Amino acid sequence: MSLSIGIVGLPNVGKSTLFNALTKKSVLAANYPFATIDPSVGVVSVPDDRLAKLTEFSKSVKMVPAAVEFVDIAGLVKGASEGEGLGNQFLTNIRETNAIAHVVRIFEDPEILHVHSGINPLDDIGVINLELILADLQTVTKRKATILREVKAGKKEAIIESEALVKIEAALDAGKLASTTSFTEFEQPLVKQLNLLTTKPMLYVLNKKAGALNLDETNDQRFQDLVAYFTQNHCSYVLVDARIEEEMKDLTSDDKQLFRGEYGVKDDGINTLIRAGYNLLNLITYFTTGETESRAWTIKKGWTAPEAGTTIHTDFKDKFVRAEIILWSELLEAGSYAKARELGLVRIEGKEYVVKDGDVVEFKI
Repeated sequence: MSLSIGIVGLPNVGKSTLFNALTKKSVLAANYPFATIDPSVGVVSVPDDRLAKLTEFSKSVKMVPAAVEFVDIAGLVKGASEGEGLGNQFLTNIRETNAIAHVVRIFEDPEILHVHSGINPLDDIGVINLELILADLQTVTKRKATILREVKAGKKEAIIESEALVKIEAALDAGKLASTTSFTEFEQPLVKQLNLLTTKPMLYVLNKKAGALNLDETNDQRFQDLVAYFTQNHCSYVLVDARIEEEMKDLTSDDKQLFRGEYGVKDDGINTLIRAGYNLLNLITYFTTGETESRAWTIKKGWTAPEAGTTIHTDFKDKFVRAEIILWSELLEAGSYAKARELGLVRIEGKEYVVKDGDVVEFKI
Protein backbone atom coordinates (compact mmCIF):
# COMPACT_ATOMS: atom_id res chain seq x y z
CA MET A 1 0.00 0.00 0.00
CA SER A 2 1.55 3.29 -1.15
CA LEU A 3 0.88 6.06 1.37
CA SER A 4 2.35 9.54 1.34
CA ILE A 5 2.20 12.61 3.56
CA GLY A 6 3.12 16.00 2.13
CA ILE A 7 5.08 18.35 4.41
CA VAL A 8 3.78 21.87 3.77
CA GLY A 9 3.97 25.31 5.35
CA LEU A 10 5.28 28.81 4.83
CA PRO A 11 8.95 29.32 3.87
CA ASN A 12 11.45 29.13 6.75
CA VAL A 13 9.26 27.24 9.23
CA GLY A 14 11.45 24.11 9.26
CA LYS A 15 9.93 21.82 6.61
CA SER A 16 13.15 20.63 4.98
CA THR A 17 14.87 20.36 8.37
CA LEU A 18 12.03 18.16 9.55
CA PHE A 19 12.22 16.09 6.38
CA ASN A 20 15.96 15.55 6.93
CA ALA A 21 15.30 14.37 10.47
CA LEU A 22 12.53 12.06 9.32
CA THR A 23 14.35 10.41 6.48
CA LYS A 24 18.04 10.78 7.38
CA LYS A 25 18.32 12.12 3.86
CA SER A 26 20.00 15.46 3.15
CA VAL A 27 18.07 18.03 1.16
CA LEU A 28 18.73 21.75 0.88
CA ALA A 29 17.51 23.61 3.98
CA ALA A 30 18.40 27.25 3.48
CA ASN A 31 17.43 30.44 5.27
CA TYR A 32 15.50 31.94 2.38
CA PRO A 33 12.21 31.24 0.56
CA PHE A 34 12.03 28.62 -2.21
CA ALA A 35 15.20 26.77 -1.19
CA THR A 36 13.26 23.67 -2.24
CA ILE A 37 11.48 23.62 -5.60
CA ASP A 38 11.27 19.96 -6.60
CA PRO A 39 9.74 17.76 -3.90
CA SER A 40 12.08 15.33 -2.16
CA VAL A 41 10.61 11.98 -1.21
CA GLY A 42 11.66 9.69 1.62
CA VAL A 43 10.25 6.42 2.90
CA VAL A 44 10.11 6.30 6.69
CA SER A 45 9.77 3.23 8.91
CA VAL A 46 6.91 3.28 11.39
CA PRO A 47 8.33 2.70 14.91
CA ASP A 48 6.80 -0.45 16.41
CA ASP A 49 8.28 -2.35 19.34
CA ARG A 50 5.88 -5.23 18.68
CA LEU A 51 7.64 -6.10 15.43
CA ALA A 52 11.05 -6.23 17.10
CA LYS A 53 9.69 -8.58 19.76
CA LEU A 54 8.11 -10.87 17.15
CA THR A 55 11.38 -10.91 15.21
CA GLU A 56 13.22 -12.02 18.33
CA PHE A 57 10.47 -14.54 19.15
CA SER A 58 10.69 -16.20 15.71
CA LYS A 59 14.46 -15.72 15.39
CA SER A 60 13.67 -14.21 12.00
CA VAL A 61 16.48 -13.61 9.52
CA LYS A 62 14.86 -10.34 8.40
CA MET A 63 12.61 -7.69 9.95
CA VAL A 64 10.48 -5.54 7.63
CA PRO A 65 8.66 -2.60 9.28
CA ALA A 66 5.61 -0.74 8.01
CA ALA A 67 6.44 2.46 6.15
CA VAL A 68 5.01 5.86 5.28
CA GLU A 69 6.28 8.11 2.51
CA PHE A 70 6.98 11.76 3.36
CA VAL A 71 7.23 14.39 0.62
CA ASP A 72 9.07 17.66 1.26
CA ILE A 73 7.08 20.32 -0.61
CA ALA A 74 8.43 23.84 -1.11
CA GLY A 75 7.09 26.71 0.98
CA LEU A 76 3.74 28.16 0.00
CA VAL A 77 3.14 31.90 0.09
CA LYS A 78 0.14 34.18 -0.15
CA GLY A 79 -1.11 34.07 -3.73
CA ALA A 80 0.09 30.50 -4.38
CA SER A 81 -3.30 29.58 -5.86
CA GLU A 82 -2.72 32.32 -8.44
CA GLY A 83 0.79 31.10 -9.20
CA GLU A 84 2.79 33.24 -6.75
CA GLY A 85 6.11 31.65 -5.73
CA LEU A 86 5.65 28.76 -8.17
CA GLY A 87 2.45 28.08 -6.23
CA ASN A 88 0.62 26.09 -8.89
CA GLN A 89 3.47 23.59 -9.06
CA PHE A 90 3.57 23.23 -5.29
CA LEU A 91 -0.19 22.77 -5.04
CA THR A 92 0.02 20.01 -7.63
CA ASN A 93 2.64 18.26 -5.48
CA ILE A 94 0.31 18.42 -2.48
CA ARG A 95 -2.56 17.03 -4.53
CA GLU A 96 -0.55 13.86 -5.20
CA THR A 97 -0.22 13.01 -1.48
CA ASN A 98 -2.68 11.17 0.79
CA ALA A 99 -2.43 13.57 3.73
CA ILE A 100 -0.82 16.82 4.83
CA ALA A 101 1.66 17.54 7.62
CA HIS A 102 1.31 21.30 8.06
CA VAL A 103 4.46 22.67 9.73
CA VAL A 104 3.87 25.76 11.87
CA ARG A 105 6.66 27.73 13.51
CA ILE A 106 6.11 28.49 17.21
CA PHE A 107 9.50 29.96 18.14
CA GLU A 108 10.97 33.47 18.06
CA ASP A 109 14.48 33.76 16.60
CA PRO A 110 15.65 37.01 14.95
CA GLU A 111 18.39 35.11 13.10
CA ILE A 112 15.85 33.01 11.16
CA LEU A 113 13.76 35.16 8.85
CA HIS A 114 10.00 34.85 8.79
CA VAL A 115 8.26 35.54 5.51
CA HIS A 116 5.79 37.85 7.28
CA SER A 117 8.37 39.43 9.64
CA GLY A 118 6.56 38.21 12.74
CA ILE A 119 5.59 35.00 14.51
CA ASN A 120 1.85 34.36 14.66
CA PRO A 121 0.98 30.67 14.20
CA LEU A 122 -2.73 31.24 13.61
CA ASP A 123 -2.02 33.80 10.89
CA ASP A 124 0.42 31.40 9.24
CA ILE A 125 -2.17 28.62 9.27
CA GLY A 126 -4.70 31.04 7.81
CA VAL A 127 -2.40 31.88 4.88
CA ILE A 128 -1.79 28.24 3.96
CA ASN A 129 -5.40 27.13 4.44
CA LEU A 130 -6.67 30.07 2.38
CA GLU A 131 -4.44 29.09 -0.55
CA LEU A 132 -5.70 25.50 -0.35
CA ILE A 133 -9.28 26.78 -0.21
CA LEU A 134 -8.80 29.08 -3.22
CA ALA A 135 -7.20 26.26 -5.22
CA ASP A 136 -10.15 23.99 -4.41
CA LEU A 137 -12.63 26.70 -5.37
CA GLN A 138 -11.02 26.74 -8.81
CA THR A 139 -11.39 22.97 -9.04
CA VAL A 140 -15.03 23.07 -7.95
CA THR A 141 -15.90 25.88 -10.38
CA LYS A 142 -14.36 24.02 -13.31
CA ARG A 143 -16.08 20.77 -12.34
CA LYS A 144 -19.50 22.44 -12.08
CA ALA A 145 -19.08 23.81 -15.57
CA THR A 146 -17.98 20.42 -16.88
CA ILE A 147 -21.04 18.51 -15.63
CA LEU A 148 -23.62 21.27 -16.25
CA ARG A 149 -24.90 19.70 -19.48
CA GLU A 150 -25.32 16.29 -17.80
CA VAL A 151 -27.16 17.91 -14.88
CA LYS A 152 -29.57 19.64 -17.28
CA ALA A 153 -30.07 16.31 -19.04
CA GLY A 154 -31.21 14.83 -15.72
CA LYS A 155 -28.40 12.31 -15.32
CA LYS A 156 -28.61 10.97 -11.77
CA GLU A 157 -24.89 10.76 -10.97
CA ALA A 158 -24.26 14.28 -12.28
CA ILE A 159 -27.12 15.65 -10.16
CA ILE A 160 -25.72 13.96 -7.04
CA GLU A 161 -22.27 15.35 -7.75
CA SER A 162 -23.67 18.80 -8.42
CA GLU A 163 -25.39 18.81 -5.03
CA ALA A 164 -22.11 17.82 -3.38
CA LEU A 165 -20.27 20.58 -5.25
CA VAL A 166 -22.78 23.15 -3.98
CA LYS A 167 -22.08 22.00 -0.40
CA ILE A 168 -18.33 22.19 -0.92
CA GLU A 169 -18.52 25.62 -2.55
CA ALA A 170 -20.57 26.98 0.37
CA ALA A 171 -17.97 25.73 2.88
CA LEU A 172 -15.04 27.09 0.88
CA ASP A 173 -16.75 30.46 0.40
CA ALA A 174 -17.14 30.61 4.17
CA GLY A 175 -13.39 30.08 4.58
CA LYS A 176 -13.80 26.49 5.79
CA LEU A 177 -12.00 23.37 4.59
CA ALA A 178 -14.07 20.96 2.51
CA SER A 179 -13.32 18.29 5.13
CA THR A 180 -15.76 20.08 7.47
CA THR A 181 -18.64 19.20 5.13
CA SER A 182 -20.79 16.07 5.52
CA PHE A 183 -21.62 13.99 2.45
CA THR A 184 -24.11 11.23 1.74
CA GLU A 185 -22.93 7.72 0.92
CA PHE A 186 -23.68 8.45 -2.74
CA GLU A 187 -21.77 11.74 -2.72
CA GLN A 188 -18.65 10.43 -0.97
CA PRO A 189 -17.13 8.47 -3.89
CA LEU A 190 -17.79 11.37 -6.27
CA VAL A 191 -16.14 13.86 -3.90
CA LYS A 192 -13.17 11.54 -3.49
CA GLN A 193 -12.60 11.59 -7.25
CA LEU A 194 -12.17 15.38 -7.11
CA ASN A 195 -9.01 14.90 -5.00
CA LEU A 196 -9.52 18.23 -3.27
CA LEU A 197 -6.68 19.62 -1.19
CA THR A 198 -8.95 20.56 1.72
CA THR A 199 -10.48 17.09 2.05
CA LYS A 200 -7.08 15.54 2.81
CA PRO A 201 -6.44 14.62 6.46
CA MET A 202 -4.21 17.24 8.06
CA LEU A 203 -1.78 17.03 10.97
CA TYR A 204 -0.29 20.23 12.37
CA VAL A 205 3.40 19.97 13.28
CA LEU A 206 4.36 22.69 15.75
CA ASN A 207 8.07 23.35 15.30
CA LYS A 208 10.02 24.51 18.34
CA LYS A 209 13.70 25.49 18.66
CA ALA A 210 15.95 24.70 21.63
CA GLY A 211 17.41 27.88 23.08
CA ALA A 212 14.85 30.14 21.40
CA LEU A 213 11.67 31.68 22.76
CA ASN A 214 9.10 28.91 22.32
CA LEU A 215 5.50 30.05 22.59
CA ASP A 216 4.31 26.83 24.26
CA GLU A 217 6.87 27.18 27.05
CA THR A 218 6.04 30.80 27.92
CA ASN A 219 2.25 30.38 27.99
CA ASP A 220 2.11 32.98 25.25
CA GLN A 221 -1.35 34.16 24.21
CA ARG A 222 -0.55 33.23 20.63
CA PHE A 223 -0.09 29.61 21.67
CA GLN A 224 -3.26 29.65 23.77
CA ASP A 225 -5.19 30.93 20.75
CA LEU A 226 -3.62 28.22 18.61
CA VAL A 227 -4.65 25.40 20.95
CA ALA A 228 -8.14 26.87 21.21
CA TYR A 229 -8.36 26.78 17.40
CA PHE A 230 -7.25 23.15 17.32
CA THR A 231 -9.78 22.20 19.97
CA GLN A 232 -12.64 24.03 18.28
CA ASN A 233 -11.87 22.48 14.88
CA HIS A 234 -10.94 18.99 16.17
CA CYS A 235 -7.43 19.26 14.69
CA SER A 236 -4.59 16.84 15.41
CA TYR A 237 -1.17 18.28 16.27
CA VAL A 238 2.26 17.27 17.55
CA LEU A 239 5.17 19.25 18.99
CA VAL A 240 8.65 18.71 17.58
CA ASP A 241 12.06 20.40 17.58
CA ALA A 242 13.06 19.77 13.97
CA ARG A 243 16.60 21.12 14.32
CA ILE A 244 17.41 18.96 17.35
CA GLU A 245 15.88 15.90 15.69
CA GLU A 246 17.92 16.54 12.55
CA GLU A 247 21.14 16.84 14.54
CA MET A 248 20.36 13.52 16.25
CA LYS A 249 19.38 11.61 13.14
CA ASP A 250 22.63 9.61 12.93
CA LEU A 251 23.10 8.99 16.67
CA THR A 252 22.48 5.71 18.49
CA SER A 253 19.47 5.44 20.81
CA ASP A 254 21.61 5.89 23.93
CA ASP A 255 23.38 8.94 22.50
CA LYS A 256 20.04 10.43 21.51
CA GLN A 257 18.83 10.18 25.10
CA LEU A 258 21.95 11.98 26.35
CA PHE A 259 21.58 14.64 23.66
CA ARG A 260 17.93 15.24 24.52
CA GLY A 261 18.87 15.53 28.19
CA GLU A 262 21.40 18.26 27.43
CA TYR A 263 18.81 20.32 25.55
CA GLY A 264 15.86 19.51 27.80
CA VAL A 265 13.97 17.70 25.02
CA LYS A 266 12.02 14.89 26.70
CA ASP A 267 10.15 13.17 23.89
CA ASP A 268 11.17 11.53 20.64
CA GLY A 269 9.36 14.01 18.43
CA ILE A 270 10.08 12.18 15.20
CA ASN A 271 8.63 8.85 16.34
CA THR A 272 5.59 10.68 17.70
CA LEU A 273 5.16 12.43 14.36
CA ILE A 274 5.50 9.23 12.31
CA ARG A 275 2.93 7.42 14.45
CA ALA A 276 0.59 10.41 14.30
CA GLY A 277 0.89 10.45 10.51
CA TYR A 278 0.11 6.73 10.41
CA ASN A 279 -2.96 7.26 12.59
CA LEU A 280 -3.97 10.30 10.54
CA LEU A 281 -4.36 8.03 7.52
CA ASN A 282 -6.60 5.68 9.57
CA LEU A 283 -4.10 2.84 9.30
CA ILE A 284 -3.42 -0.19 11.45
CA THR A 285 -0.77 -2.90 11.38
CA TYR A 286 -0.97 -6.67 11.29
CA PHE A 287 2.01 -9.01 11.35
CA THR A 288 3.34 -12.15 9.75
CA THR A 289 6.23 -13.86 11.48
CA GLY A 290 8.49 -16.84 10.89
CA GLU A 291 12.11 -17.89 10.56
CA THR A 292 12.56 -16.19 7.18
CA GLU A 293 11.12 -12.81 8.20
CA SER A 294 8.83 -10.91 10.52
CA ARG A 295 6.91 -8.19 8.72
CA ALA A 296 4.48 -5.41 9.58
CA TRP A 297 1.71 -4.95 7.01
CA THR A 298 -0.21 -1.71 6.62
CA ILE A 299 -3.97 -1.79 6.07
CA LYS A 300 -6.93 0.53 6.48
CA LYS A 301 -8.86 0.16 9.72
CA GLY A 302 -11.95 -1.98 9.08
CA TRP A 303 -10.49 -4.21 6.37
CA THR A 304 -11.58 -7.85 6.34
CA ALA A 305 -9.08 -10.72 6.26
CA PRO A 306 -9.31 -11.18 2.46
CA GLU A 307 -8.77 -7.44 1.94
CA ALA A 308 -5.81 -7.48 4.31
CA GLY A 309 -4.34 -10.36 2.36
CA THR A 310 -4.08 -8.21 -0.77
CA THR A 311 -1.17 -6.32 0.82
CA ILE A 312 0.81 -9.57 0.52
CA HIS A 313 -0.50 -10.54 -2.91
CA THR A 314 -3.52 -9.39 -4.90
CA ASP A 315 -4.56 -13.03 -5.47
CA PHE A 316 -5.13 -13.55 -1.74
CA LYS A 317 -8.55 -11.89 -1.84
CA ASP A 318 -9.98 -14.24 -4.46
CA LYS A 319 -8.16 -17.36 -3.26
CA PHE A 320 -8.77 -16.74 0.46
CA VAL A 321 -10.06 -19.79 2.35
CA ARG A 322 -9.43 -18.93 5.99
CA ALA A 323 -6.86 -17.34 8.27
CA GLU A 324 -5.21 -18.40 11.52
CA ILE A 325 -5.09 -15.40 13.83
CA ILE A 326 -3.64 -14.63 17.24
CA LEU A 327 -2.90 -11.34 18.99
CA TRP A 328 0.85 -10.64 19.01
CA SER A 329 1.04 -10.37 22.82
CA GLU A 330 -0.80 -13.67 23.33
CA LEU A 331 1.64 -15.42 20.98
CA LEU A 332 4.62 -14.10 22.93
CA GLU A 333 3.05 -15.05 26.26
CA ALA A 334 2.36 -18.59 25.01
CA GLY A 335 6.00 -19.02 24.02
CA SER A 336 5.33 -20.90 20.78
CA TYR A 337 2.65 -21.46 18.15
CA ALA A 338 2.24 -25.05 19.37
CA LYS A 339 1.54 -23.90 22.92
CA ALA A 340 -0.77 -21.15 21.67
CA ARG A 341 -2.81 -23.71 19.72
CA GLU A 342 -2.90 -25.99 22.75
CA LEU A 343 -4.30 -23.12 24.80
CA GLY A 344 -6.89 -22.35 22.15
CA LEU A 345 -5.47 -18.89 21.47
CA VAL A 346 -5.06 -19.38 17.71
CA ARG A 347 -8.43 -18.72 16.07
CA ILE A 348 -9.67 -19.84 12.65
CA GLU A 349 -11.41 -16.90 10.98
CA GLY A 350 -13.30 -16.62 7.69
CA LYS A 351 -13.96 -14.01 5.05
CA GLU A 352 -16.02 -11.71 7.29
CA TYR A 353 -13.36 -11.31 9.98
CA VAL A 354 -12.20 -7.70 10.45
CA VAL A 355 -8.46 -7.67 11.10
CA LYS A 356 -7.41 -5.92 14.34
CA ASP A 357 -4.31 -3.87 15.02
CA GLY A 358 -1.64 -6.23 16.37
CA ASP A 359 -3.06 -9.43 14.89
CA VAL A 360 -0.54 -12.05 13.76
CA VAL A 361 -2.02 -13.65 10.66
CA GLU A 362 -1.31 -16.78 8.66
CA PHE A 363 -3.42 -16.92 5.50
CA LYS A 364 -4.68 -20.20 4.07
CA ILE A 365 -5.39 -20.12 0.32
